[in-house]
Amino acid sequence: MSHAPVGMSEDVFEIRPSRGWVPLHLRDLWTYRELLYFLTWRDVKVRYKQTALGAAWAILQPFLIMVVFSVFFGRLLNVKSEGVPYPVFAYTALVPWQLFANSVTQSGGSLVSNQQLLTKVYFPRLLIPISATLGNLVDFAFAFAVLIGLMLYYGIVPTAAVLLTPLLVLLAVVTALGVALWLSALNVKYRDIRYVIPFLIQLWLFASPVAYSSSIVPASWRPVYDLNPMAGVVEGFRWALLGTGHLDPMFGVSALVALTLLVSGLVYFRRTERTFADVV
Repeated sequence: MSHAPVGMSEDVFEIRPSRGWVPLHLRDLWTYRELLYFLTWRDVKVRYKQTALGAAWAILQPFLIMVVFSVFFGRLLNVKSEGVPYPVFAYTALVPWQLFANSVTQSGGSLVSNQQLLTKVYFPRLLIPISATLGNLVDFAFAFAVLIGLMLYYGIVPTAAVLLTPLLVLLAVVTALGVALWLSALNVKYRDIRYVIPFLIQLWLFASPVAYSSSIVPASWRPVYDLNPMAGVVEGFRWALLGTGHLDPMFGVSALVALTLLVSGLVYFRRTERTFADVV
């Protein structure tokens, strides 16, 4: 064991579990930014390691769902698509939806799947669900490129509102991360949460205007319907890229709900992370 030279002292850090109200310490995320990059890139590589199609799954998944929706909702049920060809109408919604759904699914179980890291090394535990969420932005980029090609195929030119797309992506990420923080922390203690997540995603899909337009929702239901942040994201994507509909005045409510989910998720995560290493 090495000793400090005479006249110099070693800094000794003692890590203790927090008590009472816990500060968020978001500054630590910047301190450990290199680790966040490593964890994010690791998740991306592991996802497609030893796969036959690799990153093509990021394109195939929303594309095949679009085909199914086009057959059943577009042709058989004749769902209105606001004057836009139904395939591009559905795919425009599926791109942000897949970002949200995959982020929640992967981040929700991220702490349990990284239990060896939790029990051996100290670092801000927030990095794990955040990295799992950010990794899905790579898939989003591939799917978004296909969306641009699909729009060109149908002769659709995006409006100037396309410049607001990054804000809509941010809203989707904030919503996904807020939900994921709650689910990942709960999953450490209650392992049956992993069965709840797929069921929750399925319900949320049909509660969001992915396969249909929000214009069919009765006006009396809109105040409640707009509390769904993903409804605002999906309709915002269609408005910005396809020029359909408009930004509902309740869009701000959706953004407020997403921010509430994120802040409450951060608080709950920080309050419970003191027990992660013992329970996981």
